[in-house]
Amino acid sequence: MEDRVQVLEETTWRRLARAHAERVDAFVAPHLARRGSRVKHPVHDFLFTYYSQRPAQLRRWHPGFGVALEGGTEYVGLKGYGSSPVTVSAEHVAAQRPLLESLHALLGATAARPANFGCFGLHEWAMVYRSAEDETRHAGWPLRLGPAGTDAVVESHRIGCSHFDAFRFFTEPARRLNVLSPGRDDRAAYEQPACLHGNMDLYKHAFRLTPMVSSDLVADCFELARDIRELDMRAAPYDLVDLGFEPVRIETAEGKQEYAAAQRAFAERARPLRDRLVAECERLLGI
Repeated sequence: MEDRVQVLEETTWRRLARAHAERVDAFVAPHLARRGSRVKHPVHDFLFTYYSQRPAQLRRWHPGFGVALEGGTEYVGLKGYGSSPVTVSAEHVAAQRPLLESLHALLGATAARPANFGCFGLHEWAMVYRSAEDETRHAGWPLRLGPAGTDAVVESHRIGCSHFDAFRFFTEPARRLNVLSPGRDDRAAYEQPACLHGNMDLYKHAFRLTPMVSSDLVADCFELARDIRELDMRAAPYDLVDLGFEPVRIETAEGKQEYAAAQRAFAERARPLRDRLVAECERLLGI
């Protein structure tokens, strides 16, 4: 592993840290305001309630391994940091080798697999299949087609969800309809580069590598996940028009075309971010 360390002057890194906080605050601040008012948002709260990264953690800027912070005494004592110089320590990176190896394998396998643009977001429909409206994950919002209409859409389509963290939320009747059986421990055998949830998870992979990777990469992945979540819920069975989200009607031919086109665009945005994460894993592993 490269031993040379770049030292950032205090005025430089504090400017970068402020810019990062301002960048993510455009999304973090409204979430915190809603949380303070006990108002839930089925689209925009997801990145903070489903993923384990807290808003304060997202706001804290990190330069990544190999960069030291002049005058950065507030970083001393944070997980992964050494004090002389103030930078992520090589010992921390070495201790994270199992995580780095597993992520490198998962991301590499995902990138190598053909993209599937034929799922049409039916995972969200399978999560409410044969459920009453007050039993759904977002019970405060009605189903566009009602329970019977929602069930009919599920039953008239091939369900082929490859992402375990979506599949595990399927209702029991829907699980039996999925033609794939992804598991918690075999993600590398199923993940594919067009999956909306797999591409949202690039944010999770990035923040799990904090503070070894730059917060710029984490923020880039966060913004991708934020935008994907909007498509994810616009194509879901819920009626969110009152929140300003026009539905992508995947039950129609036109809706399927709209969904697949957006999915392709997100896959293109995700590809270089996945490549950057793979490169960071290789840099930190010394390969």
